Amino acid sequence: MHSIAVLRFPGSNCDDDARHALEDVLGASVRFVWHTDALGAVDAVIVPGGFSYGDYLRSGALAAKSPVMRDVRAFAARGGPVLGICNGFQILTEAGLLPGALARNTGLDFVCDTVSVRVERTDTPFTGCYREGQVLRLPIAHHEGRYEADAATLERLEGEGRVVLRYVDVHGERTSNPNGSAHDVAGIVNERRNVLGMMPHPERAVETLLGSTDGIGVLASLLESAAVTA
Repeated sequence: MHSIAVLRFPGSNCDDDARHALEDVLGASVRFVWHTDALGAVDAVIVPGGFSYGDYLRSGALAAKSPVMRDVRAFAARGGPVLGICNGFQILTEAGLLPGALARNTGLDFVCDTVSVRVERTDTPFTGCYREGQVLRLPIAHHEGRYEADAATLERLEGEGRVVLRYVDVHGERTSNPNGSAHDVAGIVNERRNVLGMMPHPERAVETLLGSTDGIGVLASLLESAAVTA
């Protein structure tokens, strides 16, 4: 059985959602790891959504300095899969595990909605269960979800196929963007492709009761890749 670490910071609020999706729906073994504790032996790491440290200073900036992130960096450097969701994406950029930054939405409002995202790449540990071009319906809930990076970084991300998820409309066309992200970015990976940051919440779309099961593929792909790298 896979052993998945779900990190917990002061202000995390999607940690148990991630546990439920992984453990109750997909049958993985989940261990919560407090931000001051050691990561230990795990097969994958989830950096969940929420409002770590109340989003003070800058979203994810304080959590990125937590002791556990040293272990996460080392785990990622060894090729271990790391998934950051919403605030987790913000933490990963602040920790230097992913390029760019997440800024305030263009409308300066908190956006809570269900949006369409298109799977741009299936050659990652997080998207192998999908088909390229597949349109997913996933929930978002963020105030600072606008992905920004300099022109050279954006060009490199596009050229290296590291934009994994992109905001689109229900038909898969790039006419809808809920937060103003550059290049309609909803999720990117690092150079080794074993670290993914995404703003939509796959863990909130794993049961019909929740309105969508489109998020299962992200977590199921993660479990499959964890089995290979374990």
